[in-house]
Amino acid sequence: MGVNMGRYLHVLKLFWGAAIEAELEYRINFLLAALSSLGNLAGSLFGLFLFYRTGYTFAGWKWEEALVVLGVFTILQGFSSTFLAPNLSRIVDRVQQGTLDFVLLKPISSQFWLSANTVSPWGIPDIIFGVVLLLYSGNKLGLKIGNYFLTAIPLLFGMVSLYSIWFMLGAMSIWFVKIYNVTEVLRGLLEAGRFPMAAYPAAYRFFFTFVVPVAFFTTVPAEAMLGKGDLVWIGGAGILAIALLLSSRYFWQFALRFYTSASS
Repeated sequence: MGVNMGRYLHVLKLFWGAAIEAELEYRINFLLAALSSLGNLAGSLFGLFLFYRTGYTFAGWKWEEALVVLGVFTILQGFSSTFLAPNLSRIVDRVQQGTLDFVLLKPISSQFWLSANTVSPWGIPDIIFGVVLLLYSGNKLGLKIGNYFLTAIPLLFGMVSLYSIWFMLGAMSIWFVKIYNVTEVLRGLLEAGRFPMAAYPAAYRFFFTFVVPVAFFTTVPAEAMLGKGDLVWIGGAGILAIALLLSSRYFWQFALRFYTSASS
């Protein structure tokens, strides 16, 4: 077990090292990505400000508390741009072009290869801006260092859940080759995570909790940081993450039974 883990970590180091070296050949892109992230964050802050400028609050969520949700969302967005989109968005292309054959022939888990083959540093500005927003809002609210550690746990659960859902949608390309729109719909639904779930009507809250679990991606980690978190919801986020991760593994193995090699 330890040998395999060390092997995979070594492969991951090679993957990401090569990817970063290739991306840094175009260093101006990092500046452009930072400006783009800053513009997106400014737009999100402006949209949030339009609600709060008259003294309105989302069911008791103060301005600084709403900023915590936005900070968590921005971190999650950076995580997606850095690790998920560069890899999982290409699954459809590999199935369509037949290059998945070469992945399946490699002496390594195909799911690991497809999930970690590359990395894009252009999502790092979002992560940085998200952390800065959390530090700012946490300072305004007088939060202690322990609160930041509390939010890390459900945030990690949210990242695992998002990865698993995205991977399973990508795996569906084995049956439905042109599945691009589905992943774009998922990314669009994730935009709801910019605001606390309390901002939405009951029907929407139900949908974003039990159908597309956006609440577990942003609101639950934010509530944990603010000391509002319920252990039931945090535990539920952990159970959901484990269940989805295992489901992605079994779903991929099931999908491969129906994969027709491009060379056959």
